[in-house]
Amino acid sequence: MIREATAMTVRQNLGELLNEVQYRHDQILITKAGRPVAAMVDIELFEKIRLLSDEFDRLVGELGDVYRSVEPATAHEEISEAIKVARGK
Repeated sequence: MIREATAMTVRQNLGELLNEVQYRHDQILITKAGRPVAAMVDIELFEKIRLLSDEFDRLVGELGDVYRSVEPATAHEEISEAIKVARGK
């Protein structure tokens, strides 16, 4: 479950919120002045997010290497077409 909590609430109830995240696998969206600024998630989800981010960075690096000497317009066309094919459009 995703729960919203103000920064002040998080400061006042950190232990309780950590238990909710750790044992119930809840997610806490932390707000400040009514705007989302951070989130608390359990370590398993955090590790998955970190691995996905690392993989995304690796793939972007590979694309950069492949298209290093290609004109930007050509690269954009080819990548857009590949996205359409991958999405089945």
